[in-house]
Amino acid sequence: MAYTENAKEITVKRAARGLLFLLFIIKLRYLSKILIIFAAINLNEMKIALIGYGKMGKTIERIALERGHEIVSIIDVNNLDDFNSEAFKSADVAIEFTAPHVAFDNCMKAMDAGVKVVSGSTGWFQQNEAVMREKCEKEGKTLFWSSNFSLGVAIFAAVNRYLAKIMSNFDNYKVSMEETHHIHKLDAPSGTAITLAEGILENIVHKTSWVMGDLTNPDGSVTKGNVPGPTEIKIDAIRRDEVPGIHTVTYDSDADTITITHDAHNRSGFALGAVIAAEYTVGHSGMLGMKDLLDF
Repeated sequence: MAYTENAKEITVKRAARGLLFLLFIIKLRYLSKILIIFAAINLNEMKIALIGYGKMGKTIERIALERGHEIVSIIDVNNLDDFNSEAFKSADVAIEFTAPHVAFDNCMKAMDAGVKVVSGSTGWFQQNEAVMREKCEKEGKTLFWSSNFSLGVAIFAAVNRYLAKIMSNFDNYKVSMEETHHIHKLDAPSGTAITLAEGILENIVHKTSWVMGDLTNPDGSVTKGNVPGPTEIKIDAIRRDEVPGIHTVTYDSDADTITITHDAHNRSGFALGAVIAAEYTVGHSGMLGMKDLLDF
């Protein structure tokens, strides 16, 4: 018995050292990758079309202009005919941040107009991925989609996957997730939470799916969700104030709790990542994602 406990202790210590080493490597690779992107891609001015002109659209506009790009077209709910305009068609890339019920049509219209698309709308891609992939592969169109363009979230996702790989050896820890967003967000759980859950499922052998847990509504009421089975990961969602986005992954046991969290302070990180993704997309084609942009 003493030997088993010592072996587990050694395994945990090695895992912890491995996680710290990974963080160090990720930091170096992340910084070098971003320096390359800033130094190389940013030299060329892009013509950008914006699809969606809410808070995210305006933040993307500001950052794109700061990086020397030109906004040639802005499409919102009151001028959807502009998809056919020469101004829109002149864009090198369109950046789309709208809502789940219109994102698919927006991307299709943009691609049909011959414009590459970067989309950060969530709540629509998973059910339409096959159609989008076929359009990219068979018609030569380009879509860069991500549930979250934050560079910090990309690092967080890599840590999440590595931690899940470690925790796959310790089934006495129960994994769960919680995401918190502003009251205007329509989909729950968030696309980022789903992506993080998928990263866990890829690495923990005894987990096979995720389920929607409780939803705390803006008025404080709680809509009860699913009770997770032994092979399921529960994702709770909270809608509160103007929170840009908080994602927490928790591993809980009788002895202790391990928690990792990403807390976005504002929308600037998402917007910057979207513009960097657009700079990357101009020189690439097909179905793209954050793993293409940041390879870790």
